[in-house]
Amino acid sequence: MTSTTTRTLRLGTRASTLATTQSRQVAETLTERLGVRVELVNVRTEGDTNRAPLATLGGTGVFVSALREALLAGEVDVAVHSLKDLPTGPDAGIALAAVPPREDPRDVLVARDGLTLGELPAGSRIGTGSPRRVAQLGALGLGTQCVELRGNVDSRIRRVAEGDLDGVVLARAGLARLGRADEATEVLDPLQMLPAPGQGALAVECRADDTELVELLSALDDPDSRACVTAERAVLATLEAGCSAPVGALADVVEGEDGPELWLRAVALSPDGGLSVRNSSSGPIGDAAGVGTRLGRQLLADGAADLMDAPARKQQQP
Repeated sequence: MTSTTTRTLRLGTRASTLATTQSRQVAETLTERLGVRVELVNVRTEGDTNRAPLATLGGTGVFVSALREALLAGEVDVAVHSLKDLPTGPDAGIALAAVPPREDPRDVLVARDGLTLGELPAGSRIGTGSPRRVAQLGALGLGTQCVELRGNVDSRIRRVAEGDLDGVVLARAGLARLGRADEATEVLDPLQMLPAPGQGALAVECRADDTELVELLSALDDPDSRACVTAERAVLATLEAGCSAPVGALADVVEGEDGPELWLRAVALSPDGGLSVRNSSSGPIGDAAGVGTRLGRQLLADGAADLMDAPARKQQQP
């Protein structure tokens, strides 16, 4: 078998500008730090070809399955995903070899005339394809209207520039990776809007039986980032909610009485945001999954499942 340090690694990526930018950054790190040659291979996913709302596609895995299939078929050696898109359950034969250092996980508003969320008048049209964002915007009680929106960063922001929308809500990490973070008119405080579990982090996957490659890629892993997203995703898994569900979670590494520990907060909402359950938990970094599981169980005990299954008011179409 050819050594990973001498062969050219085929890195599978979605073809969007953001996905290829993220994948190229991982490829450059592999080359600069580990001396590995990498070539990008574009793989089309269901989320790229089907423009229906994510919730109607099932949400979970629509951007991931085709890349994993290409891995298992030997068509690519490595795949890079936005970690928030990963299903919470394990995939036989696939190893999450690395979670590189996480970008800022918060959401941002890109609005007309440089306005913030609180400055937008009632009735303003805000574009988002995320039920989580719709619910949390509704919970703020600002009287804004949410408009179903999909597409790449350019097309979303263009809807604001052309006057069709008053604003769009996006992940700050995506704008930062594209060098466009200064286009945000407001970074949304997690007190207003908790991000999606895993938002801002990347997942670097390979075949589990390629042990040499698993070990090589592990050099890109950031333990704190992995612990945080593990805790957040454990909340999601415990709630049995997919990536399109109205659930937000955010973990931070903080200084506890006995050294660094995880502080995790989460929210589950009704689709319109009228009702919500919030709670927080903390625990050892080495027990990240346990911290998230316990918090998820507490949310369930407080009625989270009933909230997420509640009927939503119809969302305005574009």
